[in-house]
Amino acid sequence: MAQDIIFCKTGGCGAKLGAGMLSRILGMLPQQEDEKLLVGFKGHDDAAVYKISEDTAIVSTLDFFPPMVEDPYTFGQIAAANALSDIYAMGGKPITALNIVCFPESMDMNILGRILQGGCDKVNEAGALLCGGHSISDSDIKYGLSVTGTIDPERVLRNNTCRPGDRLILSKPLGVGIINAAARAGAASKEQLDAAVEQMTKLNKYAAQILEGFEVHACTDVTGFGLLGHLKEMLGGEIGAEVEFKNIQTLPGVYELAADFMITGAGQKNRHFAGETVEFLTDDYAAEEVLFDPQTSGGLLAAAAPQDADRIISELKAQGHICSLVGTVTGGNRIRVR
Repeated sequence: MAQDIIFCKTGGCGAKLGAGMLSRILGMLPQQEDEKLLVGFKGHDDAAVYKISEDTAIVSTLDFFPPMVEDPYTFGQIAAANALSDIYAMGGKPITALNIVCFPESMDMNILGRILQGGCDKVNEAGALLCGGHSISDSDIKYGLSVTGTIDPERVLRNNTCRPGDRLILSKPLGVGIINAAARAGAASKEQLDAAVEQMTKLNKYAAQILEGFEVHACTDVTGFGLLGHLKEMLGGEIGAEVEFKNIQTLPGVYELAADFMITGAGQKNRHFAGETVEFLTDDYAAEEVLFDPQTSGGLLAAAAPQDADRIISELKAQGHICSLVGTVTGGNRIRVR
């Protein structure tokens, strides 16, 4: 299949609107108040949570975007894994999913079939049911899912409930956006592309299952706003963090690609959004770009009790996760990067 058929220059989570713009728009909407609405859009959480009984709440999320890879089946897998991730980030389990499709009627419908098959296979791997969806004719391809999950109301993982002293753990390597940018310029190797696809198609289900066994105070998934953008949302301007770049796992050759300016426009939006909060203690432009890089279907970023951090990392590594001990939650209101 020719790459220009489904190629989109802002594919994946790099196609998101900027975090600062979204915050301003959402701030204009009236807050939704209901004693059963445990999580709405008042904060920056990954999904909504609505209590339906004393021991059960519903988790609802939606995510879709344009393609960032050439193969339709792989794109479907990535889009589905990314949408399902929000349920895992809240501590929930997905139960049903609905397709969201934008597709040109002039294009070969077999391409759409392969996208949907990729999505369906990931939903099934998650243990959920694909139950239908909605489609419209559009000039560009976009695909994703609306996902519903369940959760114990007493075990909801918010993204902004970190505590000073918590250790920050990331379950996947960084660099997806940079590799996709390099691929568009013909500068990414097959090894790099394969490594990026492997991480983007990997469900966060397995990392979430490990986190369930430990004391985790907050969690989010790292997607379009990059590590530092999502970390800023987690800290909420009330507390800070120390980040150790040397400890953070990246995809093969990502640092070198960033040094060669294989970067994204979305990464610069993330720099604008989070930059005032971040203090870089070393002069390393490539490292900065990796930390602002928008991730598609990125890993879970968890704030864990310090006594559990090493065991979490050990168990993640034992199950094949390329994980990182990113740093520590601190007092103050700054993110300091060494």
